[in-house]
Amino acid sequence: MKYLTVRHETRYRYSNPVPFGAHRLMLRPRDSHDLRLVGAELTLSPPGELRWMHDVFGNSVARVEFANEAAELLIVSTLHLEHYGLARPNFPIAAEAQVYPFVYSANDRSDLGRLLDRHYPDPQSLVETWAKRFVKGRFMSTYNLLANINSAIKAEFMYAARYEEGTQTPIETLQRQSGTCRDFALLFIEAVRSLGFGARFVTGYLYDPALDGADGAMQGSGATHAWADVYLPGAGWVEYDPTNGLIAGDNLIRIAVTRDPSQAIPISGVFDGTKGQFLGMTVDVTVHASETPHAAQAPVEAVDGAAAPQSMQTAAEPEETVLPGQDVQHVQDVQQVDEVEPAA
Repeated sequence: MKYLTVRHETRYRYSNPVPFGAHRLMLRPRDSHDLRLVGAELTLSPPGELRWMHDVFGNSVARVEFANEAAELLIVSTLHLEHYGLARPNFPIAAEAQVYPFVYSANDRSDLGRLLDRHYPDPQSLVETWAKRFVKGRFMSTYNLLANINSAIKAEFMYAARYEEGTQTPIETLQRQSGTCRDFALLFIEAVRSLGFGARFVTGYLYDPALDGADGAMQGSGATHAWADVYLPGAGWVEYDPTNGLIAGDNLIRIAVTRDPSQAIPISGVFDGTKGQFLGMTVDVTVHASETPHAAQAPVEAVDGAAAPQSMQTAAEPEETVLPGQDVQHVQDVQQVDEVEPAA
């Protein structure tokens, strides 16, 4: 188990005070057997009225309404977590699914639904052909098949910061042989979907022990991170991080799961103004571990602080101008301008 503290700061700057529209925040995880949210602090400047909800996937999402104009918008999320991830891949796959190919049960197929479907055109079957190169023989180990695809992306593709808008299509990633963690996660998802697996997109954070003085370093720290989940009968949802070659790693801190990367944007919203008023955005993410448990925090009703953050106790549960590993959403010269901080 790890005691982790995650601090995620996003700062938007403008040439003069502007009014803000509603903002959507996807920054808070749900409690689970492998991730306990001990406390959460959210600082908003200017202050805003906060309302929490669950999206269609069950993710915890906040909607913020700002009443005041400002020349700077600051959003700081601090999470205190207990993480019970696996130190090494060790999960039981049901006997009927240990050898590929296998067939999901009728109930599983119904529940997985569109998570089984490919979402991006592949008219020349480039992604499918690439994925099939890992299928060795008529039957093979399901675990080995997925592990080989995961490790191949890390070994054969170059991680590179990108400052264009959005996430690359899987074909673009194959052709360029490079990308960010979002690009690699999406390629992995579409590749395994082409082989019949149910898969989904995960956004969250990466704990890099090197930041606490340990040897080695991982790609994707210092920003939000992205990876994939694959549903395996008997094991359930298993995490695959092709950026770092991790499987069910205890370094992965899940915030939300979605069908597609476009649904996993940490912060999105609008301001009323023109392109010239927007001066830029900076994002800073730090994740640190501690050997001692977090002190319990008193629950509060809402989070609307400006200078002083407030905390919440749970009972259960990227690129305009950006740092490397996030995707850019350019502002547009219109009266209502989008502000988006996609995941890495």
